[in-house]
Amino acid sequence: MGDQDLIQFSGVQKRFGDKVIYRGLDLSVKRGEVLTILGGSGVGKSVMLKMLIGLLKVDKGSIRFDGEEVTSMGERELARVRQRICMLFQSGALFDSLSVGDNVRYGLEEHYHHTMTKAEKDERVAWALGLVGLPGIEAMWPADLSGGMRKRVGLARAIAVRPEVVLYDEPTTGLDPINTARVNHMIMGLQEKLNITSIVVTHDMKSAFQISHRLAMVHSGQIIMQGTPDEFRSAKDPRVSDFIEGRAPVQEDVATLLQT
Repeated sequence: MGDQDLIQFSGVQKRFGDKVIYRGLDLSVKRGEVLTILGGSGVGKSVMLKMLIGLLKVDKGSIRFDGEEVTSMGERELARVRQRICMLFQSGALFDSLSVGDNVRYGLEEHYHHTMTKAEKDERVAWALGLVGLPGIEAMWPADLSGGMRKRVGLARAIAVRPEVVLYDEPTTGLDPINTARVNHMIMGLQEKLNITSIVVTHDMKSAFQISHRLAMVHSGQIIMQGTPDEFRSAKDPRVSDFIEGRAPVQEDVATLLQT
């Protein structure tokens, strides 16, 4: 893991109507690290990921990726960013009308249609499925897969384009403990084997402590703490310790939920 900042959010503000999501988001992500974003429901953790890849526009502030300003990019420039940053959505978001192999190949067809041969794409699909522990299932269909397998195929599709960054939106939600452990192992393995930078949004504290180099907690529209798992375990701020221990919901998050 390097010490160089790959991603920087500076003074980012975002609101939806009267609902303020971020009043001043400041966060740096180092190249090659696994950073986990914590916080109650509705605080904007997924919004942060979508702003990074230009799916949502910021109201104010700066987001830089590898030295380039994302917030002022047009669609063509954003397409280049999305080639380097892949997002794994909660459901895996597979296309039910495509085979597993064609699902994994999808990003390759989109980004490398003219630069990779069919044989090279087939080889990359096999490589990606092998990395997530599902070799040789190219001919299967999403409907035939368990929830855990769907998530892993979604991850294979994300890594097939050899991204530098993978964004995980609740990667273990709805999974049993065995599949949760598999996904966590894969996140750590990708970081170690490919030096992929990972940003993980999760409510699963056990997973967060297991996979993360650092954690950051969102509360009241900003980051209230960032640090190592050990620093979070010994946090004195009741907003942090209550969240980690699950002792009580953070009151402001409850108020936010009641407004939605």
